[in-house]
Amino acid sequence: MADAQLTAIQLDRAMGALLGLACGDALGAPYEFLPRVPYTTPIGMVGGNRMRWAPGEWTDDTAMAHGIASVAATGVDLRSVTAQDQIARNWWAWSEGPVDIGRQISAVMFVAEEAGTAKAMRTAAMRYHEDNPHRSAGNGALMRTAPVALAYLGDGDESALWQAAQEIATLTHFARDAQEACALWCLAIRHAVRFGTFDGLRLALERLDAERRALWSTRLAEAEHKQSWQFPNNGWVVAALQAAWSAIVHAAEPVDRPELTLCAAQHASHAIERAVRCGDDTDTVGAIAGALAGARWGAGALPRSWLAKIHGWPDATEDDLRRLAVLTASGGRSAAVPPSSAFSDVDNAAPRLAYGRLSAVHQNGRFDRLYLSHSDEVLMRRGGAWIAADAAPTAAQPVEADAIAMFDEAEMAGEVQPP
Repeated sequence: MADAQLTAIQLDRAMGALLGLACGDALGAPYEFLPRVPYTTPIGMVGGNRMRWAPGEWTDDTAMAHGIASVAATGVDLRSVTAQDQIARNWWAWSEGPVDIGRQISAVMFVAEEAGTAKAMRTAAMRYHEDNPHRSAGNGALMRTAPVALAYLGDGDESALWQAAQEIATLTHFARDAQEACALWCLAIRHAVRFGTFDGLRLALERLDAERRALWSTRLAEAEHKQSWQFPNNGWVVAALQAAWSAIVHAAEPVDRPELTLCAAQHASHAIERAVRCGDDTDTVGAIAGALAGARWGAGALPRSWLAKIHGWPDATEDDLRRLAVLTASGGRSAAVPPSSAFSDVDNAAPRLAYGRLSAVHQNGRFDRLYLSHSDEVLMRRGGAWIAADAAPTAAQPVEADAIAMFDEAEMAGEVQPP
């Protein structure tokens, strides 16, 4: 692996990848296997559901990611037999009494446990795939893959990451879709940490052969034209990636207006919440989206109200994930956590409507546009955020604050045309 000399901002983004994964996971846990959560219904890290999660408790997604991160934090190359055997041992330790474990992962680990090696686990995964070719591309490898990206942030590490992501995936998921999804998402996370954009996912397609590149390009385009809840089979790795990417793409980047408790970095929390609202495997879609959104915006963009609650196997908290991220990003050399590049008030707070006026344009009895007027400025609602607008039309009529959730729900349902 190449030596990664990262800036403080890049280290904050590296921490954001692990913390975003955990936040999306814990936020989504209470809503797993339930229908889509409309915007008219508030969500939060409330715990509960069939697994009786504690508020902020993460699930198998972050637990398995922790099993990778604790190995990556030593600076070892994750492609080595030594590293993969230790990851396997970490997962077996976790599997002794998990609250939740996926069917495919459970089946693979049950077969491979006696041998106790990564090779045995990969062999079991391959046989599971051969026996269940249409049911072996679950999302269980993609949900945990973020720490792999953090181990290969240096110049020249992209090819190594592409290989490592697929190798770690095949420990439990041998299907080609699962391997490629992990490799693509890891390269997207790496690019986000290094350059602070979401461009890496599309750029990563160039590593695929022509046929697979065309297939994945079509899949991403579909995600960019549909809402996250329109991929209901999100237990499948492709649909899970599409739902997560849709949530990121369709969450708008807010304007920077501290006086209205608005900042661009709130895009991270908006995207994660949007992912969780999709229904079905909400913790996993939230974790996948959270890893990339956190890598783009950094730990400082994640709400303190979320970070203060996250915890889970193996008795870890926010601080543990920060330390593991920094160790991994530094090749195991340093655990010194830099001061967070915190943005001003990124918590999910409604704009201070006392300093502004809400108005809406209706068409055929439905919302068409929603505006917030503040001093001499006008903002328009889109993608769950307030963005700059030229002016509110004269046809806009005053509305109450609850119109925000109603408008967001109408937009999510496709009842509002893009501006």
